Amino acid sequence: MKNVAQLCLDFTSLFEAEVLVTLMLHRWQHPYADDKDFANELLEDAAQLLRMAVNGEGSPPGIPAESLSLIAAIWYAEQQKLTSESPEAEKRQAWLAAVRRSLPSCFCDPGDLVS
Repeated sequence: MKNVAQLCLDFTSLFEAEVLVTLMLHRWQHPYADDKDFANELLEDAAQLLRMAVNGEGSPPGIPAESLSLIAAIWYAEQQKLTSESPEAEKRQAWLAAVRRSLPSCFCDPGDLVS
């Protein structure tokens, strides 16, 4: 049986993954929401993070590699790109904060959600 990271990695090859990235960028007002190249690169970076998680090569702190979701991978890919010198750094940081605040269950061990 496939785990969450494997299922999400499979999903990255579908058109619907592109739609999800676009919706996320627009919904939380990312400064590059209208930049298709940025969105495509973000999805590719998220897919690479999922590949690494599937191979047990790590994931964001607090999330077991096998439980890394596509949303968390997208978020983490943007966080990794962002530096204080990045263009629109403050707006990009606000996007990261808004996504994390809106979808907190994507950023923890799913086992912590079960009582």
